[in-house]
Amino acid sequence: MTAIQRRSARPGATVAAHAVLSLLTSIVLVGAGYLGAAWWQVLAAAGAAVLLHAGASAAARRPWAGYAAGALAMLVLVLTPFPGWSLRLLPSAVCFPFALWRLTGLVPVRASASALAVAALGIVVTELVEWARLPADPVWTRLLEGGLLMAVVGGVWLAALLARRRQEAARRAEGERLAAAVAGERAGIRRDLHDVIAHTVTVMVARIEAAAVTTADAATRRELGDIAEAGRDAHQGLRAMLATLGPTPPAGPAGPAGPAAGGAASVAQRAGSRPGQVPISLDVLPGLVASAASPLHAVTFAEAGERRPLSLSAEVAAVRTVQEGVTNALRHLQPPVAVRVGLRWSPAELVVEVRDDGGSALRGPRGQGTGLMGIEERVRTAGGTLSIEDGDDGWALRARLPTKEGA
Repeated sequence: MTAIQRRSARPGATVAAHAVLSLLTSIVLVGAGYLGAAWWQVLAAAGAAVLLHAGASAAARRPWAGYAAGALAMLVLVLTPFPGWSLRLLPSAVCFPFALWRLTGLVPVRASASALAVAALGIVVTELVEWARLPADPVWTRLLEGGLLMAVVGGVWLAALLARRRQEAARRAEGERLAAAVAGERAGIRRDLHDVIAHTVTVMVARIEAAAVTTADAATRRELGDIAEAGRDAHQGLRAMLATLGPTPPAGPAGPAGPAAGGAASVAQRAGSRPGQVPISLDVLPGLVASAASPLHAVTFAEAGERRPLSLSAEVAAVRTVQEGVTNALRHLQPPVAVRVGLRWSPAELVVEVRDDGGSALRGPRGQGTGLMGIEERVRTAGGTLSIEDGDDGWALRARLPTKEGA
């Protein structure tokens, strides 16, 4: 059942409409009996009225059966002679266009056009029967009356068709909105897992490698090397798992209220409550940098200028930029590696820079992976810009984030 039918099938309103029309029809038929109508004429009209109401009610579940019942009832009313006026004006005849409305909302458009054609044919038959009964009436009377009936039936069909298409468009828009919300939530979960777990695993592997190089015991060195290799395998497995959650969507016009900001807010609410998770605060950056340092990884932190207030999304983007920059340097570069993390404040913006010296060699090609895509979206959502410099002396990851004074 389509949305148009669910809206129109309100039990209270439907029952009330049937009750009013049945009452009016009963009054008309009783009056017609007192005015000289034969009993079989009244009985035929009453039976057709019952069939009309039954057809209109059944059309919600069985549109063709209900419409066919209504069409048959209207044919009975047209063909039954009645003293003084035509039974097609019986109040219960309103049930027929109502059955057409319901059918149009349920069946394909071409099928509903066939139903409209049946109604149009019925109007032609009606006017021909009336012309045969009253040959003295001018032809223009029949044409005018038929035209008005055609306009009513065609108007009901067109209105039902437009309402159905409007409801279908609304359902499509709602489906797209839900799909976007699900995709945004998946992307938020993906970013959070990447930012938290990938960084921790990378730092752990780097420190194990440093310990393996500095230890004098060969067996211990081999064991630490195996552990580091297992950590790298776990990191690759994590990246493969995150790939199943889909690509990071581009930032939309929603701004901080969009999915990216929702993901950041959820991380902020959970900050500090789970082992290994980096709290969303600039105050943790010195500790984050210090935890990544080892005898083979010189990771330093410097901050210049007076701190300014930042929005939550900008602070999240700053922390995650540092985290991603340090993670990439430790993961892609062979030690010894030197990484410099710097914050430069001005009244209008905060510049976050993570620069490495290129290490002794590359473990593999470095490109803009999904982690950098997520950081780029976070920075863009916060109203900033992200740039990546690839030089002979290493890489530099730089984010420019607006302060609340410069926003």
